[in-house]
Amino acid sequence: MKSALRFLLLLMMMATACQRFDYDVVITNGMIYDGTGDEPRQADIAVKDGRIQFIGNLSGEYTTASTVDAAGMAVAPGFINMLSWAAEPLINDGRSMSNIKQGVTLEIFGEGWSMGPLNRSMKRERQRDARYDIDWTTLGEFLDWLEKRGVSTNIASFVGGTTVRIHQIGHENRLPTRDEMENMRSLVRVAMEEGAMGLGTSLIYAPAFYATTRELIELAKVAAEYDGMYISHIRSEGNRLVESVEELLEIAREAGIRAEIHHLKAAGQENWEKLDEVIELVEAAREEGLHITANMYTYNAAATSLAAIMPPWTQEGGHDDWIERLKNVVLRRNIMNEILTPSDDWENFYLMAGGGENIILVGFRREHLRGYVGNTLAEIAELRGVDEVRAAIDLTIEDNSRIGAIYFLMSEENVQRQIQLPWMSFGSDGGSFAAEGDVLNRRPHPRAYGNFARLLGKYVRDLELISLPEAIYRLTGLPATNLRLRDRGFIREGYHADIVIFDPGSIEDHATYENPHQYATGVYHVFVNGVQVLDNGEHTGATPGTVVRGPGWTGWAE
Repeated sequence: MKSALRFLLLLMMMATACQRFDYDVVITNGMIYDGTGDEPRQADIAVKDGRIQFIGNLSGEYTTASTVDAAGMAVAPGFINMLSWAAEPLINDGRSMSNIKQGVTLEIFGEGWSMGPLNRSMKRERQRDARYDIDWTTLGEFLDWLEKRGVSTNIASFVGGTTVRIHQIGHENRLPTRDEMENMRSLVRVAMEEGAMGLGTSLIYAPAFYATTRELIELAKVAAEYDGMYISHIRSEGNRLVESVEELLEIAREAGIRAEIHHLKAAGQENWEKLDEVIELVEAAREEGLHITANMYTYNAAATSLAAIMPPWTQEGGHDDWIERLKNVVLRRNIMNEILTPSDDWENFYLMAGGGENIILVGFRREHLRGYVGNTLAEIAELRGVDEVRAAIDLTIEDNSRIGAIYFLMSEENVQRQIQLPWMSFGSDGGSFAAEGDVLNRRPHPRAYGNFARLLGKYVRDLELISLPEAIYRLTGLPATNLRLRDRGFIREGYHADIVIFDPGSIEDHATYENPHQYATGVYHVFVNGVQVLDNGEHTGATPGTVVRGPGWTGWAE
């Protein structure tokens, strides 16, 4: 009798193990915000093989491997981070903790610099500081390599105009030759066919600063052939903000390309009022028929390197030449005078910030300097008994690095105005980190932990600047449409199951400038390609992220 019972139990276990589920995941009772900006509706979502198979009332019989009850929650497409610096952090830790906990399911890289294409000298230079082997050459090869390594979010990238320029010209301040220009165009073409989203530039930084408008137009024309986008950290966000937006519009017209302004801002108090003219320019261009958009982060402070206070000519030739110039007594005196002299010729972050009291240093390479992390440049200068500009140059030489810095440049009023623009999407302009280990020795901008939750909590729920359906559209459907993504950005049957489930009443950012390593709360479940990555706020360890290809990818024809 016992043998028969054991045999029967074994048969039942085998039957259960072999059962074919109708769905892999079913999400029930949630309020679905589909990414279009329409009002939500209550419905169930069924997922199978990584895609949304059904949206509606699952009242009939079905079987599923997993059920998530989303009662009282918002169910939305996964959020798209339009400007991510998470490429290298994801190499070290593919979980993308600080962004997954905010509902981000797609990281977009490539603000001027991209992880390819690389030549031999570029590989040697990168390998010097890398803690991993650079086993790729092209941008497409890097994205495939990162996917195979294992990432929790999907990944995509623009090809960097800076990277393409360094590939052919190095760090020199000159025009490309005819052959170099054609080679640069070919590099963009290869990247587009590998799936790049378009061409990205960051024009305040050397050596991108050396590129002419004509050079950018010629490269953008190649991206336009593949229906790609031109996306730019424009040449100035301060004294020449209006002229720099006009340059972006000229590139869009001449190249016949869609264009987007990275992290739109009016930097420096004397420039805050210029936002009015910028909005008028963009909206006039849109009425003209140009496809112009922008993205932003939801803070009134920027973050870049301490090198941003120094004239671009100092960095010609690359890092080592820059450090040698800073060490030269005569040149150092000239550099210090130039930093302290107002000019429209370059983007002077020291003057835009109003001095060292509004500049926080957040990351050093040398251990003996890490005690300064979190201090202002003014405080460090006082501790060292020197003036602020001298302190900045001395620290750069000592650390032999660009040194991370936060600059308070923008007005909160302008931040709130920009959020309300219908053509505005959102990007963190930061990495994605786990609040553990060596990262705790740095103080990154809090946007890396809070940008998206801050939008939905502070600006949508608390200040009611825009509605929740509109905010979700601008986190999902709008950027997906701008990027020409296939089957992503909306909750629709047949689309990839990138889904975030959060509580609109409690979602909140907690990261501060003093203590940035604090995760956002209020996001409970995140699915990437149908696989649950966040379960009741806890990371599952899953790494189902994949490369998301741009419209020029040759694989679409396969």
